[in-house]
Amino acid sequence: MAQPTLNQYQPVKYSKIYSLGAARGDLTVTNDDIAGPIDSSDEWIRQRTGIITRRRASENLSLLDMAVDASLQAIKNAGIEASEVEAVIFSTITHPHQTPSAAALLADKIGANPAPAFDISAACAGYCYGIAQADALVRSGVAKYVLVVGGEKLSDFIDPTDRTISFLLGDGAGAAIVGPSDTPGISPTVWGSDGSHWDAVGMTASLLELRDGVASWPTLRQEGQTVFRWAVWEMAKVAKQALEVAGIQAEDLSALVTHQANIRIIDELAKQLKLPESVVIARDIVYTGNTSAASIPLAMHALLESGEVKSGGLALEIGFGAGLAFGAQVVVLP
Repeated sequence: MAQPTLNQYQPVKYSKIYSLGAARGDLTVTNDDIAGPIDSSDEWIRQRTGIITRRRASENLSLLDMAVDASLQAIKNAGIEASEVEAVIFSTITHPHQTPSAAALLADKIGANPAPAFDISAACAGYCYGIAQADALVRSGVAKYVLVVGGEKLSDFIDPTDRTISFLLGDGAGAAIVGPSDTPGISPTVWGSDGSHWDAVGMTASLLELRDGVASWPTLRQEGQTVFRWAVWEMAKVAKQALEVAGIQAEDLSALVTHQANIRIIDELAKQLKLPESVVIARDIVYTGNTSAASIPLAMHALLESGEVKSGGLALEIGFGAGLAFGAQVVVLP
């Protein structure tokens, strides 16, 4: 692809999601498979989380493998060539290298060089952050097509004996192509963070503590009640604000696609929004688990693949998690 020149593109008024791609871990892990080390049961896990199985990646399936698979699907479904992708945004907290970015390697693997590429570390809000960035890049004329990926291999950072979060987690990657549109396709994003709860979801230790021998391999943990209360009550306000800035009502939606954190959080958010029965609620967590940055694109892809929703409808997507970070926007389903 030729190097962009000054003013190669003019600003455009709108952007939209052209397509999605999805890749899940190659292993299906049941509740019985993981209940023993946390002294739990299939029944307890189902009641607490809604999860029946979660998808995890085997040792030979890397985060990058899943991201490449999802990205190539999205590029193909958009009807463009990889060389036309002019920015790559990768949201992940599980890339095994502090630097360079996972996005730079992904861009090379899919044939998108020399596109600018960068990672976002916003955990479960990361995909919505990426869509916000892609929307801005397209509308400003900086790039025509942007690849946004949310991907995680959370199983690399699980303590099998942890009762706070380990039984929730799965692996996968979801990808989207964002490009110009003649009509509104992505609403203004409502986003932010609350660092006063910085330690509510995170790692058990830092890399420096690991280096100095005062901690073992860092794994994920959370303060469940703190996160639950924040997600339910504060994110309901964010969701309502996202509908307001999009200029629509709840009944205008075809789908609610939240971060797949916990089925009780998802259902409570739907209740707070007073959604009519016509709005389909994504519950991909039941068979995929909580995949952090990957959960929203995976859940949306599943709804479209199953025919539960159709292209052209409106979906409210809202991500929330470690940081604590949050982001929400209304999008036209690709």
